[in-house]
Amino acid sequence: MYFIAELAERVSLSRSTLLYYEKQGLIAGKRQANGYRIYSEKDAQRLRLIQKLQAGGLTLKECKACLNSRVDRSLLLKRLKQLDDEIAQKQQSRQLLAAMLGEGELKAWHQSLDEVAPDAHLEWLMNQGFTQKEALRLKWLSKDMNTHEQYMNDFMQVFEALDRWGPGSEKDTLEALARVPFEPARILDIGCGKGIATTLLAAHTSAHITAVDNDEPALARLVERVQDDGMADSIETICVSMTDLSFDEASFDLIWAEGSAYIMGVANAFTQWQKFLEPQGVLVLSDLVWLNGAPSQEALTFWQQEYPDMTTVARRVEQANEAGYTVIDTFSLSDESWQSYIKPLEARVNALRSTIPESAALRNIETELNIYRHHLGEFGYQMFVLRKAIT
Repeated sequence: MYFIAELAERVSLSRSTLLYYEKQGLIAGKRQANGYRIYSEKDAQRLRLIQKLQAGGLTLKECKACLNSRVDRSLLLKRLKQLDDEIAQKQQSRQLLAAMLGEGELKAWHQSLDEVAPDAHLEWLMNQGFTQKEALRLKWLSKDMNTHEQYMNDFMQVFEALDRWGPGSEKDTLEALARVPFEPARILDIGCGKGIATTLLAAHTSAHITAVDNDEPALARLVERVQDDGMADSIETICVSMTDLSFDEASFDLIWAEGSAYIMGVANAFTQWQKFLEPQGVLVLSDLVWLNGAPSQEALTFWQQEYPDMTTVARRVEQANEAGYTVIDTFSLSDESWQSYIKPLEARVNALRSTIPESAALRNIETELNIYRHHLGEFGYQMFVLRKAIT
């Protein structure tokens, strides 16, 4: 038999807790003639059983029900489901923290955050020490921000020797230009890269061209190109992010963006760039889209991971209309455009395979090339020629 203080010490509970349990009918002390309560070994064991049940997630009321009658299986199943959900949530939390410490991948987390808070996501990445250029690329290219520097070094080692960083050809660029319904005078080329399209626009128009990109080495190559071609007077280069343009409203009659708008999101580009166009100005933009209503699972899985914003031509047209454009024309880039990108990229990958054999960036590029080889036609690049609607 135990006095209440002895029982409290035996089961590691406070005296007030035992008095509350007694009030709830969970234990039953016997009052002696001198007024003291005493408790039996049965009370001690009931208390230990209650502690075990509570450790399983049961409330005190549910513990009492289990003690006084048969176990309610539906109740236990409900508690088990809640516990499983809590464990799953905690496991996700642990995986995130581990990934942020370099022990896992953050790709899915970057993608999910970019869907709900893209601006805050970009600002947060920059607060971690990434430049704006690196932060924009991190969301699409790297699998882990902790290995991002090595990943991007390898990625740039592959692409720095290539003029084209995406599908395109002189034929398709000039085809799109031919569908612009006026002679442009002021062109803004966004994400111009090394300036292949820029120099074509300069050669086939008399416009003044402002070429912007956030990659200084690419702009340096563009400057070399225009100086060699004698076009330096008609082209101005500015190193700035496409998300941070500060031109006056209605500054341009033509905005050109081949294969670059995906970085900030095509729907965002439609909206944010429109103010730079004069009334009835034209936006020419190309983007990777689904061309097949029932793509293969391999292609679907790959692009859902690498470009989750990828959609159909019809959806891009809807987004353009919603942003205040009318469609002048749209067409798929030719096979020539793809081959002018794929063949030099394959050659570059083959040349570097022995140099950086363990490179995650190289493996990802090889996977992408394999998708091109087997599934091109299910998807492709689409050129959109859009006119700013009159408001």
